[in-house]
Amino acid sequence: MESSPVCAIVGVGAGNGAAFARAFTAAGHRCALVARSPGFSGDLAAQLPGARAYECDVTAPPRIESTFAAIAADLGAVDVLVYNAGSGRFGNVSDIDAAALEQAWQINTRGLLVAAQQVLPAMKRRGCGNIVVVGATASLRGGENFAAFASAKAAQRSLAQSMARHLGPQGVHVSLLIVDGVIDIPRTRKMFPERPHELFLNPDDIAATALFLTRQPRNAWTFEVDLRPSAENW
Repeated sequence: MESSPVCAIVGVGAGNGAAFARAFTAAGHRCALVARSPGFSGDLAAQLPGARAYECDVTAPPRIESTFAAIAADLGAVDVLVYNAGSGRFGNVSDIDAAALEQAWQINTRGLLVAAQQVLPAMKRRGCGNIVVVGATASLRGGENFAAFASAKAAQRSLAQSMARHLGPQGVHVSLLIVDGVIDIPRTRKMFPERPHELFLNPDDIAATALFLTRQPRNAWTFEVDLRPSAENW
């Protein structure tokens, strides 16, 4: 068991985060489930062989550093980092304040930077590793009520692209998932009761794409892939 690869998933909730954990565990990884609150991730870890839950607020860089130190001590060097932390207060430029903009940037962009810096030394020594960043369509265009979130996601995308260009020649594959659509979880089903089934994104299918990205041969790496339901208007 100790020789199996380690996958750290930052941002584990009932949707994509849980699906990433299930997919990478099924593929033979020992998963570190990192979440701001330990309740759900702790219950999920108890169901997955080799998984452990870690509590971490990604708006605090020292907490990220101590969390990844604990992961390395408990499970070993991280082979795959899935950065799924992403949130922000929604509103237009007249509604949000500087604190909302700052928090969205802390979670989506600075958190990615600090988390990646914790796993990169070991990846570069080995000459291999994967960092999968979970982005959003908001990184490509700023909707009216996405003033804080879109700007943070755009910064995250640019950071991921810079990382990919720097780290690729060193054997570390950085990829970005652009998720375009509503995730199919009970909470969103209640929020959009009239939305047709075919307009929801299945978290397990998103996770399958993330796993695929980590298995690509080096002569055919993908940086960015967008995922949306076939009926989504884009």
